[in-house]
Amino acid sequence: MTPSEVDLHQQVQKSVVLCVCGGIAAYKSVELARRFMDAGYRVIPVMTDDAKRFVGEVTFSALCSEPVRSSLWSQSDPVPHTSLARRADLIVVAPATANIISKYANGASDDLVSAVLSAATSKVLLAPAMHTEMWENRSVQRNVSWLIDGGVDFVQPGVGRLAGGDYGAGRMAEPAEIFDVASRLLGAPTSGDESTLGGIRVLITAGGTREPIDPVRYVGNRSSGRQGYAFAQYAAEQGASVTLVTSSELPVPPGVAVDKVETASEMFEAVKKHFEGSDIVVMAAAVADFAPARVADDKIKKADGVPEIRLVPTADILEYLGSNRRPEQVVVGFAAETSRLEENVAIKRSKKQVDIMVGNDVTKKGAGFGVETNSVYILDGEVSGSYLDGVSKLEVARVVLTKADAIRRARQ
Repeated sequence: MTPSEVDLHQQVQKSVVLCVCGGIAAYKSVELARRFMDAGYRVIPVMTDDAKRFVGEVTFSALCSEPVRSSLWSQSDPVPHTSLARRADLIVVAPATANIISKYANGASDDLVSAVLSAATSKVLLAPAMHTEMWENRSVQRNVSWLIDGGVDFVQPGVGRLAGGDYGAGRMAEPAEIFDVASRLLGAPTSGDESTLGGIRVLITAGGTREPIDPVRYVGNRSSGRQGYAFAQYAAEQGASVTLVTSSELPVPPGVAVDKVETASEMFEAVKKHFEGSDIVVMAAAVADFAPARVADDKIKKADGVPEIRLVPTADILEYLGSNRRPEQVVVGFAAETSRLEENVAIKRSKKQVDIMVGNDVTKKGAGFGVETNSVYILDGEVSGSYLDGVSKLEVARVVLTKADAIRRARQ
């Protein structure tokens, strides 16, 4: 066997139980199943009855290693939920509806998918998909937090087009991103230049800051925090001690310490607090460049006329990090641009005195704020950089942190 054939043979021995629930995102799970099959995993599809309203079970039966299971009352297997759970090296639920998340969190098991989850002893990965109002519901977030605390892994939903023409948070992550996370949970072979981050301390910022105008309004930006959270997730999975300074409300990846902030000044103070003890710092947050000079004590009324709001510059956190770091520390900056990407990234990297500058054109489709994927230009030298186009934000995190760790190791 060639090395690639050996890797494929080893992966075939691992089984993925792919559970598909009733949501419009079920069509994406067809692509996810194909990715698992192409990578050499054994894929056992399990569907709820509602899932079959969106995608026919013959599609998964034809595509996967085995036919679809959907009933607890199979004549060929008297206890299908326990046998499936025992065979699984990983259970993936995509889409994971609010209903199945609630069942799993509360120990209910009235269909095959929920029964498999109740019997699970392997790792479990959930990819939620639902309307924004459901995703943001307190009971759903409570269930998600409870499962995360118990060691269940999540691929967070993104912001985008939903069923019925709606738009907002709750769109299931793209199959490429779910596959990336699942592959790492399954211990897929990595390339020779990969490095573990075990034993090092990583500080990450995420989300857009909110600069108050009055008790109701604020100056903000479109950042969702997804790229910063992808950095936190990947670093934690690789064994790093991770601190996430964030203004985002996204569920926190397992094993990550969080420092919640809202404004640029609060983020600056939190970063300074954690900076000294960090080996790698990733400034992925979209920090406001300006803030109102004065914050009104009461809500500004329309009847009082159009207010004049004077803006003043906020502290430049990245410039502070570049100027005050220890020689062995590695600092990564981000640049959200709308034109002349390579030129602006080079200028910013030089001015801020950072090791790596990651730039993305936020006007490009499928990149930037609120989406599951990203296209970035990475400059880690003085001459030329490299591009990643249309990849998952977790893949961006992997590539950038691998480069950052290589710089750190070279300085030791």
